[in-house]
Amino acid sequence: MNRTILIGRLGADPQVNYMPDGGMVANMRIATDESYKNQNGEKIARTEWHRVVTFGKLAEIANDYLKVGRLVCVEGKLRTRKWTDAEKIDRYTTEIVASNINMLDFAPKTQPADEAGTESGIDHTINADDVPF
Repeated sequence: MNRTILIGRLGADPQVNYMPDGGMVANMRIATDESYKNQNGEKIARTEWHRVVTFGKLAEIANDYLKVGRLVCVEGKLRTRKWTDAEKIDRYTTEIVASNINMLDFAPKTQPADEAGTESGIDHTINADDVPF
């Protein structure tokens, strides 16, 4: 069984491209953290970066709702791709092909109107009922 589940934060906004047939592809970088104490009792923190790709409607949703720093749960499968670069050297990358993405936090409320320069009284937060996944 090829199944991967990650919980982490987006390192950047999704990067969107289009396939020749017009379908959308979204590429993301997700950081996962772990910490432990070494033999001397010092706390060690480690961050691992993961490549995530998604297609079609899920790519559109990722583009519309996911932004840098957001905490997400990504479910999918591992895939290793091979390509040949401009110098004719074979290159490989392993990525997660996402089949499901859940936001685990919501955007903080915007700054007050006098600080942000926006109209007062407008709430720009995303509610759980507004998100299609």
